[in-house]
Amino acid sequence: MVLKRLIDILGAGFGLLVALPVMAILALLVALFMGRPVLFRQQRIGKNRQLFDMLKFRTMTDARDEAGALLPDDARTTVLGEMLRRFRLDELPELLTVLKGDMSLVGPRPLPPYILDPHLEIAAEGTGDKRAQLRPGLTGYAQVCGGTLLAMDEKMALDGWYVDNWSLGLDFWVMFRTLAVVFIGEARDEIRISNAVSP
Repeated sequence: MVLKRLIDILGAGFGLLVALPVMAILALLVALFMGRPVLFRQQRIGKNRQLFDMLKFRTMTDARDEAGALLPDDARTTVLGEMLRRFRLDELPELLTVLKGDMSLVGPRPLPPYILDPHLEIAAEGTGDKRAQLRPGLTGYAQVCGGTLLAMDEKMALDGWYVDNWSLGLDFWVMFRTLAVVFIGEARDEIRISNAVSP
């Protein structure tokens, strides 16, 4: 795990250096078309179930109805916001969270606190919350095996399989597959899903 953390620090540091000009342009575009703040913080569950603040670029405006209530998410998501989500550019600020040590480059995606415990308790008998054994990731095994096309129980099973079978080689495979997902799009990997879901 020490080597995994070292790779996180080197990878996130290099990623920030390369992405800095892009992030500066995106920050300007977000400020112009969606307002400030450019970044938003969202509380998530981390390693050992410790809460932390995850950073992302904004993808929605603060548009409200006549009564002052926020409009539904889809009504507030802009074209720019959709583009940021499609190419995962809204997640670039998470590199800072990786450097801080709250996240890893690869791991189970961090869940918001309102996700109920039954969704987290996917471990074998007596092992507790399997996902909490590792730092949550900027990308993860479930994200490259189907991502948003997966049901919650499938995501949880894939995350559990990743924890059980973690290796640096698997992390590098996930990072490589993440590039394919960004540029080609999501697709269900039925074989890997079946391997993870089957007892």
